[in-house]
Amino acid sequence: MRLAAGMGENRAIKDARDEVDFEVVLTESENELMDLLLSGEVDAAVRGSLNASGIMGQLQETYPEMNRASIIEVKGHRFLLTPVGIDEGDTLEQKVQIISQGVEFLKKIGLEPKIGILSGGRPQDRGRSTKIDASLDEAEELTRITMDKYPIKHYFILIEDAVADGANLILAPDGICGNLIFRSLVLVGSGKSFGAVTLGIDEIFIDTSRSQNKEGYVRALKLAAYLVKLRDKNKDKNK
Repeated sequence: MRLAAGMGENRAIKDARDEVDFEVVLTESENELMDLLLSGEVDAAVRGSLNASGIMGQLQETYPEMNRASIIEVKGHRFLLTPVGIDEGDTLEQKVQIISQGVEFLKKIGLEPKIGILSGGRPQDRGRSTKIDASLDEAEELTRITMDKYPIKHYFILIEDAVADGANLILAPDGICGNLIFRSLVLVGSGKSFGAVTLGIDEIFIDTSRSQNKEGYVRALKLAAYLVKLRDKNKDKNK
């Protein structure tokens, strides 16, 4: 197994590389990281501490419908948080797509999906502002049009209830909110991040924060390695 990882100003990814028992090629170039991944020279890639914009731009050129979902552990419960890209999940159609991609990933790793939808307030907050009303309306519509396909519940603004109920795919109101939730849980609080899986692409790419510590990068590298082994195992089954 051969993985690639990006190393920017935060050099903790180098220390993380030394903690794993498989080959990790480090690069300080966003273009080289993408070349290694998309050419098939490596089995998977982890962004590490390189800038996101160039990398995501290249991936979106090839996969315009890609999205990201962070794997987070809080009090022993792991779940996908999405969208976490600040330019992702802006429309109802995009959210439906993200749910479909997230469900596919969960089933791939052997988990039955339990989806929690978040919005900008409690039910009784309707009427306080047009922004809150729009968020509640969209979440209600999203729940309505997907409930026949998936086990799904609208938790309104109560993310704590979604986590307590064991939801393993939690959908933020938009990518900005998702990014803020991630930073609050992981970079400020005690939540553990395993990196963000990139959904809707053929390759395995784990997105990570430039502010992550060594332990977080180790978890991301191990996640990438796990997904490579799972992919290879499924290929062998289908031969």
